[in-house]
Amino acid sequence: MKTAFVGLGVMGYPMAGHLKRAGHEVAVFNRSPGKAQRWAEVFGGGACATVAQAAESAEVLALCVGNDDDVRQVVRAALPSLAPGAVIVDHTTTSAKLAREMAELAAASGRAFVDAPVSGGQAGAENGQLTIMCGGDAAAFASAEPAMSAYARAIRLMGGPGAGQLTKMVNQICIAGLLQGLAEGLHFARRTGLDPAEVFLAISKGAAQSWQMDNRWATMSEGRFDFGFAVDWMRKDLGLVLDEASAKGATLEVTALVDRYYAEVQDLGGGRWDTSSLVARLER
Repeated sequence: MKTAFVGLGVMGYPMAGHLKRAGHEVAVFNRSPGKAQRWAEVFGGGACATVAQAAESAEVLALCVGNDDDVRQVVRAALPSLAPGAVIVDHTTTSAKLAREMAELAAASGRAFVDAPVSGGQAGAENGQLTIMCGGDAAAFASAEPAMSAYARAIRLMGGPGAGQLTKMVNQICIAGLLQGLAEGLHFARRTGLDPAEVFLAISKGAAQSWQMDNRWATMSEGRFDFGFAVDWMRKDLGLVLDEASAKGATLEVTALVDRYYAEVQDLGGGRWDTSSLVARLER
């Protein structure tokens, strides 16, 4: 397929690379031109000077940028250049309202928009093992799925426009509460004189087991947080969650509490630390 990818951050850079390795034609754009040029040198695709140039005649345009406003700018710049019937696949975590707005905008120009936030972090992107939760028209999803499969291990259509973003919100709610539980468990183990490594061996094969425990317990024990999904990004995501919850009358007491704890981590200078750094506020 003729594709384009906009946004070559820690997630987008490897995702676009997998797309190229899968045999698709890929043109890329990034706000920092040097990064796009480096990507092209590594993977052999085309680095473009503008979003419109990257989108020229593309059948699928994927993007992974920062926030709602960034998505609006990219979509509006790309739409006139895309092939008729093209699908825009947005891997950014945004509001569900934005996803519905962009779906209407794309439909008005004879194209389609699929909100497709991802889970799996930087490692998942690098290994092509992301989970993608999608919202949009079924036909558009089917058209874009072969491209997404280049960097995903699981892709699921959750409903109409915005459903992917709402599912990602559920994902972040669950992760936030789980990480606070791990932080408190580790803190308690230390204060009671237990060896954290031995505790992990004792409980990690039982009901307490989770991906976060398997992949973050050791680094939390060591106080290492210079990797992974940043606290700043988690707070952005939880802000979207809490706004949606307020609008829909959902009660998210633990999520709101953990969001405040992440604000304390930011105050400690940990805005770019991994989300597992919740333990740092207990150990300070």
